[in-house]
Amino acid sequence: MTQTAIPYVFMRGGTSRGPYFRRSDLPEDRDKLADVLVAALGAGQALNIDGIGGGNAVTTKVAMLSVSEDDWADIDYFFAQVSVDEKLVDFKPTCGNILSGVGPAAIEMGLLQPNGDETEIRIRAVNTGARVVAKVQTPGGELVYEGDAEIAGVPGHSAPVQLSFMGVVGSATGSFLPTGNLRDAVQGIELTCMDVAMPMAIARASDFGLTGYESAEELNANRAFFDRMEAVRIEAGELMGMGDVSKSVTPKFGLMAPAREGGTLAVRYFMPWKTHPTMAVTGAQCIASCALTPGTVADELLDRPGLSPAEVVLEHASGKIDVLVDFSNDQEFNVNSAGLVRTARKLADGHVYVPESVWNDS
Repeated sequence: MTQTAIPYVFMRGGTSRGPYFRRSDLPEDRDKLADVLVAALGAGQALNIDGIGGGNAVTTKVAMLSVSEDDWADIDYFFAQVSVDEKLVDFKPTCGNILSGVGPAAIEMGLLQPNGDETEIRIRAVNTGARVVAKVQTPGGELVYEGDAEIAGVPGHSAPVQLSFMGVVGSATGSFLPTGNLRDAVQGIELTCMDVAMPMAIARASDFGLTGYESAEELNANRAFFDRMEAVRIEAGELMGMGDVSKSVTPKFGLMAPAREGGTLAVRYFMPWKTHPTMAVTGAQCIASCALTPGTVADELLDRPGLSPAEVVLEHASGKIDVLVDFSNDQEFNVNSAGLVRTARKLADGHVYVPESVWNDS
């Protein structure tokens, strides 16, 4: 046989999708692991025609699961963002949408057993150290995917997966405000650089000459905007202590504008080289935290909720996402936890194949 078979479960998690592997079924060496994931997803070609990627950053994501060695957690979740057009893998970030499928996938893989009508699963995000409690629907001890929950960007209804994120402040940089400032000026653009679940540089859409209500397609076609945004993002990454981020998907970039459909804010989120078609779960937590923090670029764009927990409704390119933020604001603003409801569905399982030379090449 000239190929190596790797068992996997193919899942939609939130508004993303990708293969979920047992960590033990993949190489331990990080460089070798990257080569295997590139081959499995077909990275390096726009359609990912030689792999199972979907030609978009939200469909070239990978979850690797194992029984946790942490006393608090049940499952360790190791995430990889595989590039579409380049043979690159970024192990720095995590993904909250793919995390939506971690609980169901862990049950599918036999890493844990359902417990009652609703199974609570404690998940440790290996990449960032964040702790997440997922509640998965298991009536009669059986995992189900059908239900009444609906999320923007996914057709139909599914069983809800309730996520509660803890320990998300400074998960990548070690600081709520990595630059030490509520606002920074970078190349004439005013930013708030914040690290809550995902390190981000956040700006007002109007400062780029945009309304903030553009579609993802309109923004993707505006290459002059992307060129300017990327230059700002790279400099912001340096200010945040993240070094050269030109080949990294973090920090992510976000734009804010006043809400126009009854939400808290209108937002657009970038992955960062394309516009997210909906909204990242981790990014939503960071933008919601920015919205609630006095003195950030969100000032004057919203009527800021003053009581905790606060529901922040973000209007994104495909609908809305609600984030429930528990915070304190006595002497300074602190995020305690953030909660969201997502859905997930198993799409396929079996084996994905990579050339034997990729697996064995030393």
